[in-house]
Amino acid sequence: MKQPSGSLSEERNIMENTLKAAAEAIGYEYKDISLLHHALVHRSYANEHDVKNNERMEFLGDSVLSIVISDHIFHLMANRTEGDLSKMRAAIVCEQSLAKAAARFGLGEHILLGKGEKRTGGGERPSIVSDAFEAVIASIYLDGGIEAARKWVLSHLANEIEEAMSGGDYGDYKTALQEKVQKGDKGHVTYEIIAEHGMDHEKRFEAAVFIDGERKAAGMGRSKKEAEQQAAKNAIESINEEL
Repeated sequence: MKQPSGSLSEERNIMENTLKAAAEAIGYEYKDISLLHHALVHRSYANEHDVKNNERMEFLGDSVLSIVISDHIFHLMANRTEGDLSKMRAAIVCEQSLAKAAARFGLGEHILLGKGEKRTGGGERPSIVSDAFEAVIASIYLDGGIEAARKWVLSHLANEIEEAMSGGDYGDYKTALQEKVQKGDKGHVTYEIIAEHGMDHEKRFEAAVFIDGERKAAGMGRSKKEAEQQAAKNAIESINEEL
């Protein structure tokens, strides 16, 4: 049955207002706001509405994010080794950091989700929010070029960049945890991948960290190494709270 033109017009107005609100929250003035729409379309919404999802945008945004952060810390940290810079970048661009940055301006509230994903709280899921964050970077890059993307990234990740640059472990929480707990024959730290989530192309791993055989914390990541680092970070925070 053909949808009345009035309903289509009303739906279009709702979408335009939704995108304007999202652009305001994101803090970027688009010349082509359809790029933002594309960046906010999760696969679940795309399947229900027969539109393109944001996974290609996420792919591009991931690359733009990497070059922006790499260039930034390369010039600021002139005396650091390649290994230090790699660890620092990994700490800045990991899923948890991106989700944390996105939460500050409420990105999850603006992601277009399917009914089921929305019902189960997909807008608060770090994997979905961090992917959308990268897709937004791509939308800004396509709309305004690399300098516009650089300005936005460095602004919204300023806290994460500062934290990574000022931390002696540069995001290597596994080493920091080992040094924190190891005393003689005590403090034996081990890790175990306890679950895998999502489809193959967006796999997330869940790792648990054990200290002397006792489970201390767990963490999620896009790779097994990232999941272990997040588990170690959570363990350090837990130990600090106990002190």
